[in-house]
Amino acid sequence: MTVSEADSGGEIAEQALPQAAAASPLRFGAAWLRRVTDFLLPPVCIGCRRPVDAHGRLCGTCWAKIDFIGPPICDRLGIPLPFDTGETMLSAAAIADPPAYDRARIAARYSGTMRELVHSFKYRDRHEGLSQFAAWMVQAGADILNDADLLVPVPLHRSKLRSRRYNQAALLAGNIGKITGIPVDYGLLRRVKRTKAQVRLTADQRRRNVSGAFRVDEKRLPSAAGKHVVIVDDVITTGATVEACARLLRKAAKGQVDVLALARAVDPAGFVT
Repeated sequence: MTVSEADSGGEIAEQALPQAAAASPLRFGAAWLRRVTDFLLPPVCIGCRRPVDAHGRLCGTCWAKIDFIGPPICDRLGIPLPFDTGETMLSAAAIADPPAYDRARIAARYSGTMRELVHSFKYRDRHEGLSQFAAWMVQAGADILNDADLLVPVPLHRSKLRSRRYNQAALLAGNIGKITGIPVDYGLLRRVKRTKAQVRLTADQRRRNVSGAFRVDEKRLPSAAGKHVVIVDDVITTGATVEACARLLRKAAKGQVDVLALARAVDPAGFVT
């Protein structure tokens, strides 16, 4: 190293000192603010409200009550299978009635604690578990997110969005995008028909209910043409909603379409022989 190089390095180091010094108080201030916040609003389990070590977490008891979905799974529907052959497997339901999408991945079954968490998130304006939900979905959908080009949340009709004030699928997609770096298009799919609540509808009634409910925004279509799109939703029950969205996107964009959801309501036992 020459003298001039050494002097240059020293100047750079000296110039960096004020920035480092400034950063230290900022870090201290942020840590102090977190302590004050935790004192005033102690972190509690997002399930049962018992004290935990950090905000947005579950206690051990609630965690144990979540039925996470992991291998072996049906490669198309993402539902659990009873045994692992070491190869890619399809469920009886996927073979008998293949879905409009290529693959679905789900974080957990829609039962017990997960059902309560989703209800609180969806209907009671409880968003403290959002980052945790997104992390679970990223883990469950690692294989489909690996080469995904675009995340598209299932949209709400504008009247429902006004009354609820947020779209839970859009919030999930946004957080998944932050974790993975995959861009999110919030307007590619539009819900043009206000549908009935599907809670008490049969599978056939759900399919009719969402028929014609969605449209693709033609102005935004070029950004999705031929791309690998992942549809994001909170809960899959019969699959009628994601089926309608996937069928529409596949026809319009002519690319790969996968689905990623936080939970699935249908009993996996109904899908296997």
